[in-house]
Amino acid sequence: MRTLFADFSRPFSLVLICAASLFGCASPSPVSQPVVKTAAKVDLPVVQKTIRPVKIGLALGGGAARGFAHIGVIKVLEAQGIVPDLVVGTSAGSVVGAMYAAGNNGFTLQKMALEMDEATISDWSLPFFSKSSGVLKGEALQNYVNKMVGQSSIEKLKKPFGAVATDLNTGTPILFQRGNTGLAVRASSSVPGVFQPVKINERYYVDGGLVSPVPVRFAREMGADIVIAVNISSAPEGQSATSSLEVLMQTFTIMGQSLNQFELKNADVVIKPDLPTMKGSDFNGRNLAILAGEKAALALIPELKEKIRAFQEK
Repeated sequence: MRTLFADFSRPFSLVLICAASLFGCASPSPVSQPVVKTAAKVDLPVVQKTIRPVKIGLALGGGAARGFAHIGVIKVLEAQGIVPDLVVGTSAGSVVGAMYAAGNNGFTLQKMALEMDEATISDWSLPFFSKSSGVLKGEALQNYVNKMVGQSSIEKLKKPFGAVATDLNTGTPILFQRGNTGLAVRASSSVPGVFQPVKINERYYVDGGLVSPVPVRFAREMGADIVIAVNISSAPEGQSATSSLEVLMQTFTIMGQSLNQFELKNADVVIKPDLPTMKGSDFNGRNLAILAGEKAALALIPELKEKIRAFQEK
């Protein structure tokens, strides 16, 4: 009996052990926890707009004493962080443009203008104060400009600079970008009938206003992406002509109005200082001209900044 009981008890014990395991009575086997894998962090590339470099050109027009307005324009541009990369000028615009390209900022140009004595450019300013119709050389202007630019040649100025003159033999415009700065400016400012034509390399040149009163196209040729044109000409009806010189200057104004219709449309922004009654002979009105330039430039700053931004992002 004992032997029989023992034989039956052994499988019964196995049953109890299995049951205990099922109902949690036995020590549980260790259960491994699920492994949660964290995805590797991936840095997505940040897409940024490409900002294109922009080259800004300043085209300064002619207009004798009205050219002081160019200084006001330059002051405002610089104050707004808009610094032209190159400058090209005709006649009075070439005078201011050369001194600006030499490294003088707007405030320095204003100081130079207010301190300028007409005696230092006597043979340039004399016709505007005299009833004489004699033909002058213009050497005083040449010497004055060379002094103001530190006797630097055009190619050694701090900014690329061009002065526009007219070839007297062919009537074609010429852009001086090398050589004597004062001589090039003198050629650009030599009003026919008032100043002697300027001889350079066996050719004769006169005022650039005959062919390009505001040299927008030459600013493009020099590589400008954005061209700021400064038109200081006056409307013919706003000026009286009581002397032979004033008649001549009035003729220039009328010619310039027609030429500007074609040239100014190629500028990105045209700044026109409001000087309806200021004559080209009014060197004493220089301060008012500078203020007019500032006011006209300030009004167009939003438009100019938008055009620069659009070019950079396109």
